[in-house]
Amino acid sequence: MSTGAPAREGQTPRTRPKRRFSIVDPLVAVTEGRYWAYLLIAPSLVLVGAVVVYPVIDGILLSFREYRLNRPALGTPWIGLEHYRTMASDPIIRTALRNTLVWVTVGSISQFLLGLIAALALHRPLPGMALARILVLIPWLLPSVVSANMWRLMLDSRLGVVNDVLIRINLMDTPRAWFTSPDWALFEVLGVELWKNFAFFTLFIMAGLHAIPQELYDAASVDGSGAWRRFRHITVPLLMPVIVAAVILRVIGLFNSPDVLLILTGGVPGNATQTISLYGFQTAYLKFDFGYAASISVLALACLMAFTVVYVRVSGVTKE
Repeated sequence: MSTGAPAREGQTPRTRPKRRFSIVDPLVAVTEGRYWAYLLIAPSLVLVGAVVVYPVIDGILLSFREYRLNRPALGTPWIGLEHYRTMASDPIIRTALRNTLVWVTVGSISQFLLGLIAALALHRPLPGMALARILVLIPWLLPSVVSANMWRLMLDSRLGVVNDVLIRINLMDTPRAWFTSPDWALFEVLGVELWKNFAFFTLFIMAGLHAIPQELYDAASVDGSGAWRRFRHITVPLLMPVIVAAVILRVIGLFNSPDVLLILTGGVPGNATQTISLYGFQTAYLKFDFGYAASISVLALACLMAFTVVYVRVSGVTKE
């Protein structure tokens, strides 16, 4: 059987030329395979594993060991669930969980509401709005340690400017020692946290507002919809993915950042401002009990994971 075209009378049959081997052929075969995508993301997976997965696993394993930095003779023996049994009977843990719930709930809701109001106001095309946007972001851009120490000096009972101003305008008769009332200390710190971080929501929501087409508002206005109906049926649904992402990030930030509480109160008076993250930090770096601190961190991780899963499901942002 001939492989080429049929030969005419008086002509020799033509044969198909042989294809030469190229060094590029193996590379083409690999790139066209289904495993090429995994090879491309392999470096990123290794980096994520080294930076994220390994520390988390190591911290979880540390919670099952006794590890006191000020008692190196003890070593790091395996003690199983002993730290978790201690947590179950630790009264400070229960107080810290209750305070953390108040801290995260009140902090995230108040910052979201003020950030939403600021974003809606700054989104208007009025003169001077560019400068106003920059001024609103300044508190958020300040490092937490700087802003907390600034407010600590401003609220000082002897030298603080806040007491001086309130006395001058006759709102107080005598200087007040802030952060000393067990009933109000946590909410006073939340006020500082509100001033510091409401711009986080403002920035996210303003970005979401810029992405909403103006034609939707124009069409709704032609149909006779008022400002409230446009906000309810256009702005809020289109902003929902942005709001969900911002709330999750802010809750994680509030849960894991004890810096403002550490500087302003240190957990006092009487553990009235003690939170899970602050208690874990103090256990590790004041008591040098890294094993128990690791178990507290595992509790915080479980709480954050549970919140994220429930919040995403309840918000319905993943529904098509």
